[in-house]
Amino acid sequence: MKKHLLIITLAFSSLQFFSAQDKKSAEECMQKADYKCAEEQYAKLAEKEMIQQYQSEYFNNLGTAQRRLGKIPAAFKSYESALKSNPKSAAVYSNLGSLHNQKGSKTKALDYLNKGLMIDDQNAEMYLTRSKVYENLGKKDLAEKDLNQILIFAPDNIFARTGLANLKKRNGDLEGSLKDYNKLLSEKPESLLYNGRADVYLKLKKYKEALADVNKAISIDPKFSQSYVTKALILFDTAKDKEACASLDKAVATGYEKVALAEQYTKCVKK
Repeated sequence: MKKHLLIITLAFSSLQFFSAQDKKSAEECMQKADYKCAEEQYAKLAEKEMIQQYQSEYFNNLGTAQRRLGKIPAAFKSYESALKSNPKSAAVYSNLGSLHNQKGSKTKALDYLNKGLMIDDQNAEMYLTRSKVYENLGKKDLAEKDLNQILIFAPDNIFARTGLANLKKRNGDLEGSLKDYNKLLSEKPESLLYNGRADVYLKLKKYKEALADVNKAISIDPKFSQSYVTKALILFDTAKDKEACASLDKAVATGYEKVALAEQYTKCVKK
């Protein structure tokens, strides 16, 4: 009997070891932005995992890898499998809300985000996404309310603070937005903030300042994909299409979803 227990224990320990190794490999693939590799690894992990909480996590990460690869139907399927494995995963609700918002289904996006926030009412990411959905629906007061809600439990949340500055920008108050970004940068000179101010300068058609800011953002964090998108927009606006297209490619290489750049890439089609 003891012998049988020892064999079972050893077998279980071996499975745990190999599972941990596979998980590490998957995480490394994701960190390297090798999403094809991450997709393969997380698919294997999700298929053989017996503990539902972990299986949900693997399906969720699988969906994110597929989303980065532009495999949207597959990503939806993976996220739904993750939710089936763990109906109380706030992370999955967040991803489904974000993906539905990206694909234009605002009602479904709000449904998932509202359910997710009932599970975790201090999830900044879901408030940020819901704020975008509300703004797209023309409900700017609710969009602003969600951003301010984040600042109640996370007063230094940079995404909420920049979100409020961006609301001003999109409402046409460019000088007000610029003032907010100047204040934020005086407190914390980060890549996200330089990129945000670059976009304000772009809207003001101050291309020299915009390019200087976006290059500063890239120098601080070369893996921040949004900066390459902003740089591409600046270059397109200054008739430097070839350089702009190279910047779009760099954005995709650092994790930006190519499907979200379809409109910009139409300018890169060889004539």
